Amino acid sequence: MSKPTLTAPAPARYSRLLGVGGSRGERIVPNDDIVGPIDSSDEWIQQRTGIQTRRYANEDTTVADMSVAAAKDALKNAGITADQVGAVVLGTVTWWVQTPSLAAIVADRIGATAAAAYDISAACAGYAYGVAQAEGLVRAGVVDHALVIGVEKMSEFIDPTDRSISFILGDGAGAAVIGPSDTPGFGPAVWGADGSKAQVISQTHSWSDFRRSGPDADHSWPTLRQEGPTVFKWATFEMTKVAKKAIEAAGLTPEQIDVFVPHQANVRIIDHMVKYLALRDDVVVGKDIVDTGNTSAASIPLALERLIREGQAKSGDIALQIGFGAGLAYAAQVVIVP
Repeated sequence: MSKPTLTAPAPARYSRLLGVGGSRGERIVPNDDIVGPIDSSDEWIQQRTGIQTRRYANEDTTVADMSVAAAKDALKNAGITADQVGAVVLGTVTWWVQTPSLAAIVADRIGATAAAAYDISAACAGYAYGVAQAEGLVRAGVVDHALVIGVEKMSEFIDPTDRSISFILGDGAGAAVIGPSDTPGFGPAVWGADGSKAQVISQTHSWSDFRRSGPDADHSWPTLRQEGPTVFKWATFEMTKVAKKAIEAAGLTPEQIDVFVPHQANVRIIDHMVKYLALRDDVVVGKDIVDTGNTSAASIPLALERLIREGQAKSGDIALQIGFGAGLAYAAQVVIVP
């Protein structure tokens, strides 16, 4: 007897961004409100990072709440309903529950009850990792529509007295809907990680240390630290190389990029990357960090959402996005603006 033939997913097709959405923390926090514990000034923070304010979520606002708001915004802008979503991919490092995944909870809350759902822990590269996976699922015919979310409540993950990173971080969620397309909407992803430098951006100690009892236990809440000069050098020079590879992989040159949406780590890093990439003088550059802060996995979709909403990025524009951060993880990809 002959073997039965399997039913396989639809043949390979193209995929594209259909819509993006965002949700920022409710509270606007100016530099002057946080400089006391770090013995600093508004001028010092602006010179080092370009940040004027950041957004903190209210105490009772959860990462799930922000994710749901961003997801609904993205679905509305994409013109599809939640029951059409076949996969929810969510990047975060500030979901304090090991299991179940935040993605599963968000999928249920928005009505995507039949969707596959899982979390990604890639810090500031989480959204970019998610897009690389989700557009592949759509392109391969595994799902027709995928929802990618990047969300962080970094205000719960900082030590107000820390001068390495605490003054940079903010809270928010960004989301994107990906669907099928007749023409290419994504270039190949160029991604990776360098675990040999994992200590450069990391928690002060593990959660197991936090829960241990005994005279030698560290009962302090784990917070985030970074080696600022090392991160600046790595992001400015090494990530520029990755961004160039993504442009080349898409069959383009830097002069053909219309919009640049990097991870919102630091305005100085962004400006250096624009210079070293030799982008056009009129390229539109996402700088949501100036008044939202560094929202880690949420920063790229929030920056893109803002550019679209304010009319700076237009449908059909060619955009370069790159996420990079703890791990050290990174991912870059050329996308077409929805």
